[in-house]
Amino acid sequence: MEVYDKYEAVIGLEVHAQLLTATKAYSSDISAYGGEPNTYVSPVTLGHPGTLPVFNAKSMELAIKLGLATHCTITRYNEFARKNYFYVDLPKGYQITQDKTPICTKGHLLIGEYGKEKRIGITRIHLEEDAGKSIHDLDPFYTLVDLNRAGTPLVEIVSEPDMRSGEEAYAYLTEIRKLVRYLDICDGNMEEGSLRCDANISVRLKGAEAFGVKVEVKNMNSVRNVKRAIDYEIKRQIDAIESGETLTQETRSFDAAKGTTFSMRSKEAAHDYRYFPEPDLQPFIVEEHMVQSIRSKMPALPKELMHKYIEQLKLSAYDAEILTAEKSVALYFESLITKTPHYKSAANWMLGPVKSWLNEQAADISALPVTPDHIAEIIALTEAGKLNFTIASQQLFPALIESPDQQAETLARNMQLIQESDAALIAAFVEAAIAKFPDKVEEYRNGKKGILGLFMGEVMKLSKGKADPKMASSLLEEKLNA
Repeated sequence: MEVYDKYEAVIGLEVHAQLLTATKAYSSDISAYGGEPNTYVSPVTLGHPGTLPVFNAKSMELAIKLGLATHCTITRYNEFARKNYFYVDLPKGYQITQDKTPICTKGHLLIGEYGKEKRIGITRIHLEEDAGKSIHDLDPFYTLVDLNRAGTPLVEIVSEPDMRSGEEAYAYLTEIRKLVRYLDICDGNMEEGSLRCDANISVRLKGAEAFGVKVEVKNMNSVRNVKRAIDYEIKRQIDAIESGETLTQETRSFDAAKGTTFSMRSKEAAHDYRYFPEPDLQPFIVEEHMVQSIRSKMPALPKELMHKYIEQLKLSAYDAEILTAEKSVALYFESLITKTPHYKSAANWMLGPVKSWLNEQAADISALPVTPDHIAEIIALTEAGKLNFTIASQQLFPALIESPDQQAETLARNMQLIQESDAALIAAFVEAAIAKFPDKVEEYRNGKKGILGLFMGEVMKLSKGKADPKMASSLLEEKLNA
């Protein structure tokens, strides 16, 4: 381990996010996942002679939204460029992209625990179109090409080389995925390829300023696999240096089954993409009123909500992290806290019964029949001492799922779940519990205070769970200490 401690990694990520537009970047073809191969195409997408691209302004709006969320400077004068290269799934023989005028520049993103966040720089975010998809595993002799994805609008988010471990890269990519989902600009699904990540990794001795030899790793289809690939590559590069090997700049792929990377091609010679201005598209001018209009419609973002929950609602950093992990859960919780002042109880319900139901059903919270109003009603009942949490979560909550048109208190009364707070009735249960365990009474009075729970259990059993626990506990201690 001492050998590895001599080095530090230098990591930058390039993340491509497919934008949620109805049509493609420069044509009216459908932009969607799936479909029969080569059906979401037209002469415009294929770049046939005589066709002209038409810019999809919605993609610019979504890119600006992401730029604002990552504290970027928005470029006012945007030109498009042709990036020329030949590949079988690039039907035009070039890609329309942004070269010298990326839409967003010089931003940053915070990663890590609350109070210990690290700032990761974002060099640029630029717009471009996607290529098609080459399929290598359906035919033993041929590579198949599906051009449905070709022309889909993308943003490429290029980070500064500010990350130093696979764990930091994992946190950064998780934050990017959260952001694009909160902003409704990408579904963030890496398995379907709508969010893709390439990692640039090098290692150097700690304290050195010069970067080491950079290796690019591709084909990682989950956030976890990005971390696995980086962790493996860091160790591989250090081992190579320590054994006297000379590292070369190359592109490698990740084998998820083996957890290893392997060489795809050398990058010793730089690509000459022969960028030149796209002659068929006018420059796009971003006016100040456009930026302000987009800014005014921005939702609350995960880091903002997390700080709000910790600093204003006094929740733990762990609770805040879980509540903001998914936009739909955060929106549900945001609605709930407008209906109850008991924020900790609200968080406990979200992270307990609600989360358990979602996990069991493998469902999004939109499928939960129980509304924030229902949860607020249940919290009001428990805070008023009319219901205890166990009965509320194990009996009332499932009943509300089955009958979501009912009010929580009405259903609780119909189910005879409302707790008894009649002091005389609870005192009778207490007397019966004490009478049942005379030997335990002596033990308690001789200092074994931990057995109070035995008597409480008996009181709750006799009352069928409906005795007010606070009143029962108080009466028990009074009788046992008499």
